[in-house]
Amino acid sequence: MSSSKILITPSILSCNLTRLQEEVDTISSADWLQVDVMDGHFVPNLSFGAAVVKNLKTKLPLDIHLMVSNPLERLKEFFAVGAKHITFHAEAVTDTADREEIIAHIRKGGAGAGIAINPGTPISAIDDVIGDVDLVLVMSVHPGFSGQSFIPEVLEKVKALRKVHPELMIQMDGGIDALTAKDCKRAGANNLVAASYIFNAQDRKAAIEALRSA
Repeated sequence: MSSSKILITPSILSCNLTRLQEEVDTISSADWLQVDVMDGHFVPNLSFGAAVVKNLKTKLPLDIHLMVSNPLERLKEFFAVGAKHITFHAEAVTDTADREEIIAHIRKGGAGAGIAINPGTPISAIDDVIGDVDLVLVMSVHPGFSGQSFIPEVLEKVKALRKVHPELMIQMDGGIDALTAKDCKRAGANNLVAASYIFNAQDRKAAIEALRSA
């Protein structure tokens, strides 16, 4: 996978939501913009829904990461705000038919479909739909909180995925900085999500470029 294909996806989880538009304006050099959605059930934290990004003006494609127990019920609200990519968790939906239904609904809504796996979940858990999704998100921290430390063991999963699926979009999320980004890319990831590393930086454009060129 060519390094020129690396996408950088800031997550608004670490930005100042009282100044959301202003914050997003500082990351225009990124490729996608991720919205982390938490329901307080699948993960202990509770975060924003589509209403937070409803009036957001950005040219970056909205990448919705659903850390929720019932992703099918949340799709419509994000279609309404122009979501370009929607990812749900393998652990939240384990039945193949249910997964296929969600993927079909995401596609019908005009978005790309992704499936995410937590650090402790093997890639075999998504064998049933790996050929149907546009993206696999390999979590490199336990979902639900920003600012956690990178879990290096997950890199083996990325290597295995890349070996079998050379054209797959493999996204990594959690503990991504200029150092871990290098390991992620070496393993085969081509879409890196960063929250605190980007939004805590004084020069956010430089932070984005540091990830891109790691």
